[in-house]
Amino acid sequence: MDKFEAFVLGIIQGLTEFLPISSTGHLFLGRFAFGLEEAGLFLDTMLHIGTLVAVLVFYQKELLHMIRHPFSKLTWILVIGTIPAVIVGLSFEDFFDSISKSGSTIGWEFLATGLIMFMADGVKNGHKKLDDISYTDALVIGSFQAAAIFPALSRSGLTIAAGLFRKLDRETAAYFSFLLSTPAILGGIVFQGKEMMSGHVEAISFSSLAVGTVTAAVFGYLAIVSMVNFLKKHSLKIFSYYVWALGILILVLQFSGVM
Repeated sequence: MDKFEAFVLGIIQGLTEFLPISSTGHLFLGRFAFGLEEAGLFLDTMLHIGTLVAVLVFYQKELLHMIRHPFSKLTWILVIGTIPAVIVGLSFEDFFDSISKSGSTIGWEFLATGLIMFMADGVKNGHKKLDDISYTDALVIGSFQAAAIFPALSRSGLTIAAGLFRKLDRETAAYFSFLLSTPAILGGIVFQGKEMMSGHVEAISFSSLAVGTVTAAVFGYLAIVSMVNFLKKHSLKIFSYYVWALGILILVLQFSGVM
């Protein structure tokens, strides 16, 4: 694992964690392109720490509010929105780990991501702001997030779509989706840390780790800002077309034996 490979994987992680096109699916493709069976669990963890830093910086106002007011409505909707993913992740941890490593289903999952976003984009524009999100809204959006544990079902794509289905306005749907990613990313880091403590950790140079982490943080922040602004006036359909094309390409490569 050299610094260039870490840099590219950092860009992929940073952008695709928040663009609705699946970070896990793209990291799998990035490793495949470089001929890396695994990027290294330690590097993967550091890439996620990079995107966590991006979220913490962007949402520092909201997170400070929750620290000062731990029983506020904002805290509770984040807790409720996170519960489905915790239940699914703990119940089916081995299953999701196996399909994530094999990549056998990612083509179909990219197609499903595109379909869900395309359907959500056709819903009449909602009007709910962050303060209007109900506990039911949070639970529904969190359930979509739980489904995105499948490697190429985009977490941001599904949660933004769920927000649109629940009549959040487009900007708020993206804004809440990324805020909800905070406990999800943190939980993933904890799980990866536990796995590192109990198993073999690949040796990767400090410079490669630093490059990947910083790159993921910078591009993650840029992706959050870009998506929140993009969805104010633009459609999700462009992302649907992209993941459909990618899904079809992957299925063709898999059926032809290239992947």
